[in-house]
Amino acid sequence: MATMINPILYTLPWLAAMLLLCNPGAHAEEGQNDSPALRVLTYNLLHDGPWSGFFESGTHLAERLDMTVQELRRLQPDVIALQEASDSRKHGNVPQRIAEALGYQMVFAPATEHIFGIGPLDRLITAAIGFREGPAILSRYPIVASEVYDLPRCQHRLDPRILLRAELNTPNRPVQVFSAHTSKGDECQLQRVGELFREHRGTGRAILMGDLNTGEQSSVLTEWQKEPGFIDVFRVANPGVSGGTVWQDIYVEWPTADRRVDFIFLFDGSTDKGPIVHSSRLAFDQPGHLPNGDALWPSDHRGVLADIEFVPLDRLRISRLPDNGIR
Repeated sequence: MATMINPILYTLPWLAAMLLLCNPGAHAEEGQNDSPALRVLTYNLLHDGPWSGFFESGTHLAERLDMTVQELRRLQPDVIALQEASDSRKHGNVPQRIAEALGYQMVFAPATEHIFGIGPLDRLITAAIGFREGPAILSRYPIVASEVYDLPRCQHRLDPRILLRAELNTPNRPVQVFSAHTSKGDECQLQRVGELFREHRGTGRAILMGDLNTGEQSSVLTEWQKEPGFIDVFRVANPGVSGGTVWQDIYVEWPTADRRVDFIFLFDGSTDKGPIVHSSRLAFDQPGHLPNGDALWPSDHRGVLADIEFVPLDRLRISRLPDNGIR
């Protein structure tokens, strides 16, 4: 005998399907999953000096490192570009210590191993003094590749500078992340950084972060800001705000930073994608204190934090994320 199917049970799946199709919230959530926001941060740590392999240089790096890790845990960035990341006999591998504390992957490229461009000699020098320093990139997402580029030395022959690139396997597409620390006033280094950044316009989304040691009035940075596709994240999100990131006297209670030299730039060279800047602000902008009560700032730089998203060009806009209590 044939089994009778309850008409209500038969129609329920169809009703559920119709409700799902007609629910705009379902599409919005699906879009968010396809293009998740990234929280990125650039930060110059202020190393303890080239002789810190032998003795303390008085910058209280151990205490500042504790403050840095605590603040990073609170901010929860997905990707971190560090400058003046160091490895010394006294303090160990600082970017590795931070990465392990956060549970992140890390790639570190000491610029000090490029002083003369002769690998064995440069490594011998850094081993002798017990100090290495350069950019690093930390990520909660897998780092699938990395590359180091030597930058030209048009101003200071014995001041090696490099650009570090890491390819991250983020949830919806690979992202190329660059960490830079250029010499003060060296425009040809900035030109080279821009060239290397542009080379990856067709290979995926690109984020350039770092201490560029020059203001936004620099002729090179002015050209970047005029170029289609280049986005100065902090300036787009904060028109008219000075956004000073240097120089902070780390031993006083009050803020002293009044120049913006730390930047986050976005670029996506694909034809149908463009980034959204949800928000950007300064980080590490409050002092801590030593056990004796004296003021101590985490670094002589502010960090720059941004929430960004890579989405189709027809959705390109500036918006604000809901307040989630993070300051």
